[in-house]
Amino acid sequence: MTRVKACAASLITMCALPLSAMPAAPRPHLQLLLRLVPGVAGLRHYRREWLADDVVAGLVLSAVLIPVGMGYAQASGLPAAHGLYATIVPMLAYALFGPSRIMVLGPDSTLAAVIATLILPLAAGSAERALALAGALALLSGAFLVLISLLRLGLIADLLSKPIRLGFLNAIALTVVVGQLSRLLGFSIRTDGLPSTMAATVDGIVTGRVHPVALGIGGTCLALILVLRRWRPGWPGVLIAVLLATLVSALLELSTTAGLKVIGPMPHGLPVPALPQVGWQEVEQLVAGGAVIALLSFADTSVLSRSLAARANVRVDQNQEMLALGMANLASGLFQGFSISSSASRTPVAEAAGARTQMAGVVGALAIAVLLFVAPGLLRDLPVAALAAVVIAACLSFADLPAMVALYRQRRIEFVLSVASFLGVAFVGVIEGIVIAIALSLLVLVWNTWHPYHAVLVRVDGRRGYHDVQRHPEGRSVPGLVLFRWDAELFFANAEIFRERLLQAVETADATASPVRWVIVAADAITDIDITAAEALVALDLELEQRGITLRFAGLKGPVKDWLVRYGLGHRFDASHFDATVPSGVALYLRRHEVDWKDWEEE
Repeated sequence: MTRVKACAASLITMCALPLSAMPAAPRPHLQLLLRLVPGVAGLRHYRREWLADDVVAGLVLSAVLIPVGMGYAQASGLPAAHGLYATIVPMLAYALFGPSRIMVLGPDSTLAAVIATLILPLAAGSAERALALAGALALLSGAFLVLISLLRLGLIADLLSKPIRLGFLNAIALTVVVGQLSRLLGFSIRTDGLPSTMAATVDGIVTGRVHPVALGIGGTCLALILVLRRWRPGWPGVLIAVLLATLVSALLELSTTAGLKVIGPMPHGLPVPALPQVGWQEVEQLVAGGAVIALLSFADTSVLSRSLAARANVRVDQNQEMLALGMANLASGLFQGFSISSSASRTPVAEAAGARTQMAGVVGALAIAVLLFVAPGLLRDLPVAALAAVVIAACLSFADLPAMVALYRQRRIEFVLSVASFLGVAFVGVIEGIVIAIALSLLVLVWNTWHPYHAVLVRVDGRRGYHDVQRHPEGRSVPGLVLFRWDAELFFANAEIFRERLLQAVETADATASPVRWVIVAADAITDIDITAAEALVALDLELEQRGITLRFAGLKGPVKDWLVRYGLGHRFDASHFDATVPSGVALYLRRHEVDWKDWEEE
């Protein structure tokens, strides 16, 4: 407690001091604080000449954050204003805890479908329940992120391989686009799942529920965003489209004259922090979703963070990145927001606008807060169809069907995993689909380890070394010697397969050349041998010994030999069973058996 009080007092003192008066080197009791809250360290080293650039970048950024945040809130099944709450507070939290110099956090299109899928069935049509459930989900995802950071398990995000992510993103894009089509066309539907949403949307079109004005505004906004993205990428297409739609809606009073759905009155100011009012039963139903959102948001943030760090030639602590993301989600949940992630589209906006530090994000967040306090009515006439266009355009930007097709040409099993992820997320459920895809990936990993690649090695004229006979059938074998390569560790599941494949190589050699005297296992890739595999090796060695064949290993690593000794097998597999390399083993065989075979090379 004393340590915590000292850190808190130091933080207050440092924030109260002018920049020039801050100590150049932290005292020992501040080191923990500066490590956990990098924003304080950034403040200590902040330069006054950066401020103008950060202010300008923050104001530019806020103009993009407003429509995007509101659009993603609606895509999540929540009122638009809460997209702004989920933008302001997380950005301030990340400015304190985030390690990246420039990173923009906020509502995310890839999470929108996940959030909607999790909370809307439980909310049963109640907007208040949906808000409470979304806040609880944000707290859960934030808690998972903080826990994983403290346990230093940031590498678990690697479970989402590229094929899984491709399938997931394409499924999310399809789900969100289909879900937003009805808003773009000017009518509302309440469905659960992609198939029913597609059916309801088609039914709405067929029965004439399309609103021509909404379609005109939404379609124009979508076309404008896509055209500017393609032909004028430096222009703020989203901002231009939303401003024009709002001006047209306000000047023509389309909400009253044409019945156009608009955002309507916005709440004044910001909500006070409070825990969402949900029951334990609902929390239990959201736990798995919170874990999945934590995994997805960190995977996206980790990729973007590493990319930004590489461009700046710096290193970023991924566990600190996860802690910052967790704190941002916790803050969002306390202020009636929802789960958030980093943004690969809004971060470049800040960078292009000249942002120097996280102060740009702070300025952007404060600008939105000022808007909510001073002039929330400016957003009243923003058409819902325009926000739908913003979300659809965002989904089209990260959907990547050509990449899935490329997987089919490159590696079929990866394509199957990607398709499984796509179908599972789109038609079974977001969480179920991801779990299925990860399970299939782990199954493929186990299968590949269970059935690793192996080869019989031969000499090839004009080439150094020993090569796979399957790739070089013209190669020649050493008379009476089998060179067998095993490209994996040896463990309980593949030990019998190792034995079968090696004996098969011996039988093949016996049938085509002189009787086999030695077998040398090229063991460079064998990084471990467990107890079951060691016992299988003893049985194999005895079986070969009865047939007059010597079993040897070339290139087996020292730690693996140590395991054999620890298993009590040092007497059977002593130093005479090992060669440093395959060529040295071949040379020894030729000398021992006086084989006249000139086509070999010394080490």
